[in-house]
This record gives sequence, structure tokens and C-alpha cells, in this order.
Amino acid sequence: MALEMESMASAIGVSVPVLRFLLCFVATIPVSFTHRFVPSLFGKHLYAALSGAFLSYLSFGFSSNLHFLVPMLLGYLSMVLFRPYCGILTFLLGFGYLIGCHVYYMSGDAWKEGGIDATGALMVLTLKVISCAMSYNDGLLEEEELREAQKKNRLIELPSFTEYVGYCLCCGSHFAGPVFEMKDYLEWTERKGIWAPTEKGPAPSPFGATIQALLQATVCMALYLYLIPHFNISGLNSPAYQEWGFWKRLSYQFMSGFTARWKYYFIWSISEAAVIISGLGFSGWTDTSPSKPKWDRAKNVDILGVEFAKSSVQLPLVWNIQVSTWLRHYVYDRLVQKGKKPGFFQLLATQTTSAVWHGLYPGYIIFFVQSALMIAGSRVLYRWQQAIPSNMDVVKNLLVFISFAYTVLVLNYSAVGFMVLTLQETLALYGSVYYIGTIAPIVLILLGNMIKPAKPSRSKARKEQ
Repeated sequence: MALEMESMASAIGVSVPVLRFLLCFVATIPVSFTHRFVPSLFGKHLYAALSGAFLSYLSFGFSSNLHFLVPMLLGYLSMVLFRPYCGILTFLLGFGYLIGCHVYYMSGDAWKEGGIDATGALMVLTLKVISCAMSYNDGLLEEEELREAQKKNRLIELPSFTEYVGYCLCCGSHFAGPVFEMKDYLEWTERKGIWAPTEKGPAPSPFGATIQALLQATVCMALYLYLIPHFNISGLNSPAYQEWGFWKRLSYQFMSGFTARWKYYFIWSISEAAVIISGLGFSGWTDTSPSKPKWDRAKNVDILGVEFAKSSVQLPLVWNIQVSTWLRHYVYDRLVQKGKKPGFFQLLATQTTSAVWHGLYPGYIIFFVQSALMIAGSRVLYRWQQAIPSNMDVVKNLLVFISFAYTVLVLNYSAVGFMVLTLQETLALYGSVYYIGTIAPIVLILLGNMIKPAKPSRSKARKEQ
């Protein structure tokens, strides 16, 4: 068996641990499908918990479940013993333990060398634990104090421990996400809310959407395997790269970032297929006639939305969608004081949280600081674009193109830090293209403070309203 694993791993160019993870990861699809047929609510929660724990054991070994148990217990005990403070307590304890694991394992080095450990799954699990505790904390507050997302997700009653563990490990969904809410998990399991039978009939069939996700995964992996021999981290550090001119270096950085993204597209497509086939991915019906089912709850990426984003502001809406949603609901929005507008501080704090969540490598920190600058620069371009009169379409379209080019440039430049991770390599590669992706957003931000276009005038009718 070991020899077969080694030969299979070498055939597709990965290590045996990564192959083992991939096999277990793909197995989340049939495991999630089987959940539909488990009798009784308790049985469903138990199956979700045990199947997730078993897949973790096969992927990472027994110690992985011990690691998962720590934040899960800390979160649950916080909810039981300190409900008024359980949200912030779980946030601090969960992130504290995750940071400790990041420091101890330094998983980024292993990932770069083809290894893998349970830290990635622990990252997803940490977000689930925190969202559950914060939603339970929100259950104490009056509705008028809450935002719409808080009203929708808040928990009035404490979930049972079986429900809680089932939610955390649900059929292996903690491997790569997507992150979803405890309330949605409970309603899905109990066939309530949007999962309850309606006049439109029973729950829609997930098979069409699942096949679509699997086809997408196949295309993504094929493209990644085709591109990765030509555009990779080794190429960025090669002597040949140092001999190239500016434009060729910049092009290689662009293609390296572009290539790396297809690996994530593949992973998220598989996780999307698993959540869809379980039924949890269902998110309601369209308003069209006839109505069609939507499966957005499992969607973690909009590939075309990322690759053709007209503005950097759009990227959090189309890349790692569920984590971006989590960051907005549990970090960004909660840092905004009532009656005040969010600013650069909230954006930077959110991006820093995301960086720490990924790991403590300088490359991650720099990437997410870069992201904050990139988005701030895009907002300047957007304000200028909105100030252009409607009869100047050429100028407006030119600004749209500039915004698109700016997004492509800064995104792929910034992604280099995310790939190489170390401070020395990140700064060296940024410097090899004269820090263009750092200078561009800073210049835009400074210009935005100097050139402040007038706000578009409201129509008379609007003013009268």
C-alpha cells in the first residue's frame, strides 16, 4: 500500500502526505452525501462529528483531533461559563492557540516543500468556533443593537455539545471550508428555514450543481498542472530571473500569481461540491420564473470575478468569499462605532487579522498590508470615476480600464509575498520590479487626499425626498 501511495504521489508530483490529504479531501464528497440518509437528529450530528474526526485522523494523524479539541473546548466552556463575554474570550483564546500552532509548526515552510499538517484545517475550525460563540453572545443583546447579519445568525439557546462538535467537524468541511454559521447548520440538520418543505416542493436536487463544481475542479487542476512547471517559486529565485529586464520580471511575477491561484480554485471547487451534495450549500430560490435553486452558501470563489475584477474593492467579494464574509461580520463591522463610518483603520485591522490567521510569516503580513493599500487606492479611483459627468464616457471608461490594470498589477505583485513568505525573498522580489505595486497605491492615496472631486449632485427629486 505504501509503495502504491508513493508511486501515485510521484506520478502527480506531490508528496505522500499531500496525496493522503487530497484523497481524504475528495472523500468528503461521498461522506457529505451519506449525511442525507442518516436517521434522527442526534444521529446526523454524531455522524457529522465522527466522520470529520475520522477523515482528520486519516489525513493528519491522531494528534490533529487533539489540536482541534482545544479551541472547541475553550469555545464551548466560554459559552457555558461566561456567556456575556464568550465572544471576545473565544476570539482571543482561539486565535491565541492558532498563533501558537503557527509558531510551533511553521507550516508555511512545510507547504513550500510539499508537506502538509493540520494547521490549515485548524484555521477554518477556529473561525467556526469564534462565530458560534459570538453568535451566542449576540443572543443576549436586544435586536435594535444588532446589525442584520447578527440578527440572522444569533443563537438564543446554547447548542448541545454533540450539535457543536458536529458543526465544527461537519463531514470534513473544516479541511478547507467554506465557513458557515451554526444557525444554518442547525436549520439544515433539522430541515427548518429554507430547508423546510415549501409550496415549491421538497429540497432541490444538488446533483447538477455538484457536477458543475466537479467539472470546475477538474479544469482548475488541469490548468494548474500545465502551468506550474513553467511559473513557480523556484523560477522567482532562479539566476535567470535576475538577468531579466523589468517587464519580463513583472510578467513572470504576474504568471506565478496567476498559476498559484488555480490550486486554490481547485481546492475550493472540491469543498463546494461536498457542501452542495450534502444539501447545506442550498441558499434559497431565485426570483425568476420558474424559480431556480441557488447554491451560494458553499461558494468560496468566483473565478472570473477574481481574474477580471474591475476594482480591488471587488476582490474580497469574489476571493475566499466565506472567510471574507466572516471577517466583515466578526471583525470589520464590529470595529465600527455606532453612528460612524468605517475608515482605513477598520480595513487595516481586518487585513491584519486575516494575515495573522494565515500565519506569522512576514510574507503574509506584507501581503495583507499591501491588500489594504490596494483597496484604499482603488477607492480613490472609484471616487474619481463617479465624479466624471455622464456625457464623458470615454474618460469614464478609461478610468475603468486603469482601475482594472491597477488591480491586476498590484494583486499579482502582492501575491509574491504570499508565495515566498520570508521577509528577505519578499523584499528582494518586490525590489526587482522597483516596488511598483507598493508605490502605485501609495501615490493614489496621496493624490486622493489632494484631488478630491465634488460629490455627484443629487437630482431635485432626490433632494425633495
